[in-house]
Amino acid sequence: MILEYINAALEHASYEIIEDDEPYYGEIPELPGVFATGRTLEECRRNLAGVIDEWLIIRLRRGLPIPPVAGRTVGEIVKIMGRGAPRLQSGEKSPLTMSPYTFTTR
Repeated sequence: MILEYINAALEHASYEIIEDDEPYYGEIPELPGVFATGRTLEECRRNLAGVIDEWLIIRLRRGLPIPPVAGRTVGEIVKIMGRGAPRLQSGEKSPLTMSPYTFTTR
């Protein structure tokens, strides 16, 4: 379900070339604050997928709404998380992601 959402979001991405060391810029207009850069279009796309993944985790943890993208939602995951899914400890990797990034709690 998460991968379907991420792939649907990536299909809605818009890309442009900017003047930067990482000239490829991508964003998902439907997802506020979701953008990434890369040295190549493929690197930008991979980075954007990672940003979407982390964005989802943060929004789920904080109970913030997640807008549908191309008819895809993550509603079932929200229900599961609301049933007492284990909270992450500082620096612990989320089981919902294969991302190399860590999530820290306050």
